[in-house]
Amino acid sequence: MRRAVAIGAMVVACACGDARRPDDGFDFPVGDRDGAGYYDAQPFGTNAHLGADWNDDAGGDSDLGAPVRSIGAGRVVVAADHGGGWGNVVRVVSRYRDGLVEREVEALYAHLDRIDVAVGAVVARGQQLGTIGTAGGQYLAHLHFELRTVIGRPLGGGYGAPDGQVDPAAFIRAHRPRR
Repeated sequence: MRRAVAIGAMVVACACGDARRPDDGFDFPVGDRDGAGYYDAQPFGTNAHLGADWNDDAGGDSDLGAPVRSIGAGRVVVAADHGGGWGNVVRVVSRYRDGLVEREVEALYAHLDRIDVAVGAVVARGQQLGTIGTAGGQYLAHLHFELRTVIGRPLGGGYGAPDGQVDPAAFIRAHRPRR
């Protein structure tokens, strides 16, 4: 399926994930497939937070430079430094099956120290997208991670009333890979 996706002022063509079928599930973006070794320091909805802030269990900057992986197969629609409180951001659109219906979800990975993918790249579940950073020293090292069911929404501020954002941990747990 190819369509235009608006990302801020930019419009990109998107053939998200594998055009033949949706991905068979999602893994956590940090730690092992199940997120072991990481905790959610600021869960979705806490203080109107629109994502999850995943930190290494050791705390502080212990996870600076640790790998950030794609939660599912998809296509990179943004890979850029947005500066300010966002820093380096990667956005990946993936397809998945919700019962008999195929849907799309956009994963937003922020505060990255390094970006390892380019816009238009097709990525596999578990493929490294970049490394955990500090948004240029704005924060202690962590991954700010959002899941959006409305594709291509503006970056926003990370806090507020959900506008297509869903609880990342709950979504991933509900859509684990078939084993």
